[in-house]
Amino acid sequence: MQVIIRKKIEKLGDIGDIINVKDGYARNYLLPRGYVVKATPGNIKEVELIKSQIKKRNDKKINNQKELAKKISQLKINIPVKVGEDNQIFGSVTSANISEYLIEKGFEVNKKSIKLDDPIKSLGIHNVILKLDDGIESTLKVYVIKEI
Repeated sequence: MQVIIRKKIEKLGDIGDIINVKDGYARNYLLPRGYVVKATPGNIKEVELIKSQIKKRNDKKINNQKELAKKISQLKINIPVKVGEDNQIFGSVTSANISEYLIEKGFEVNKKSIKLDDPIKSLGIHNVILKLDDGIESTLKVYVIKEI
């Protein structure tokens, strides 16, 4: 029986895929749970329409993410920290600190998308990688400076 997948099923396929399955599997398991619908000409047209709408939405989202990445890569952040003797900083600069600063500047960036191997524990310029949605990355320059 030919069916159209409505919910992603790991071993069968993604949403909108048209697949062949055994009649009993479709009638007794997939159809009652709402995982699939029968592949009629009307359902196929509807799925194609929905797929095109989803593709447009995803393309728009990717373009917005690319614009955000470009804006962030042009941004330079100054983070003042308290320092002791020999310019040793107290504490460290973490992804949460960077996220707070970006939110203050109007960029909605989750602290989990800021990738730091270790917290920043020295003065100077540090390149920080931000991993946005859909595999888009941006590099942000963080200037850790003495607090006056």
